[in-house]
Amino acid sequence: MAYSDVPLCSGGLYYASAVLAPPGWGPVASWATGWSSWIGQVTGAPSVNYSVAAMILAARSITDSDYVPTNYELFLLTTFLMVIQSCISSMPTKWIAVFNSFGSSFNMVAVIIVIILIPVATKTDPKFTPTYRVWSNIGNGTDFPNGIAILMSFISVMWAMSGFDAPFHLSEECAIADVASPRAIVLTSAIGGIFGWVLQIVVAYTVVDIGAVLNSGQPWATYLLQVLPMKTALATLALTIIAGFSMGQGCMVAASRVTYAYARDGCFPMSKYWRKVNSYTKTPVNAVWFNCTVGVLLCLLIFAGEVAILAVFSVGAIACFVAFTIPISLRVFFVGNRFRRGPWHLGKFGKPIGAAAVAFVVLMVPILCLPSKTGSDLK
Repeated sequence: MAYSDVPLCSGGLYYASAVLAPPGWGPVASWATGWSSWIGQVTGAPSVNYSVAAMILAARSITDSDYVPTNYELFLLTTFLMVIQSCISSMPTKWIAVFNSFGSSFNMVAVIIVIILIPVATKTDPKFTPTYRVWSNIGNGTDFPNGIAILMSFISVMWAMSGFDAPFHLSEECAIADVASPRAIVLTSAIGGIFGWVLQIVVAYTVVDIGAVLNSGQPWATYLLQVLPMKTALATLALTIIAGFSMGQGCMVAASRVTYAYARDGCFPMSKYWRKVNSYTKTPVNAVWFNCTVGVLLCLLIFAGEVAILAVFSVGAIACFVAFTIPISLRVFFVGNRFRRGPWHLGKFGKPIGAAAVAFVVLMVPILCLPSKTGSDLK
């Protein structure tokens, strides 16, 4: 039997694990991939919207020095954003495509604008930190050994990049899915990684007080106020908020398709309700609102404190990477010559890249489990 790397359905990830696994191991691989993927997807939109809501409240704090955000306001605003995204995700596929296309294009344009705007409009004198200070003034701000601290610096990047598998779950709604889906995954990772790295370089050369940024609770907003005039900082923050909302919308759509696929296969209690496709919109509306309800319930942990809610989102990031790594590891280490490439693939680089990806995730999953604050941070 020959296996293809074509994503065949909304549940393509766990289907791939089932067919790529050695004989007898398909159900176990599919079960582990499926539930890990769903946990990662269902926590994606709440985590993004939590960050967006925090930025919106930070913007109000900038304009009103007497205002102090509360957990109650943060919860309500996060819920409101999720409801709006659920309404969009319940629309017909063509309308959803318009929103997602706009969001993707806006994100790209916004990143380019911010990368150019910050160096041009920075108010500091001198505008840039000398290179020797940028690369030599590196300290360990944790209680962990230096090696662990270096690995922990990848955590935020992994969270930001954890949605690259979304094309896998939307493949049923793509034209020429065996080309569009894998190409979208590669381009999303490559372009997002390059522009993200450039933005980090800009921040490194312009930030004024790293300690103040890290301890502010809203590091991005604090950084912008340090280096830009207030109106420019607010405009840049607004771009970030819109981009974040678009990202949350993409997460909501992908999560609804995963839930629909699992319900279609009878994985959930009351699956017959969650797998229904709306007769008018031709989209899984019930699955959308099921995910929204789960997300809102998870956001109640906001009232338990920042550590509690961030722990849930960390679990989601871990689950997302575990889910995507299982079929990759099966393809790299177990399938061998039985694997048949699809029409769009990485050629001879596929196996080495896959092996490196598996090694990185195996290394980073324990790091993702470490607490962000320990010892002296809690004093």
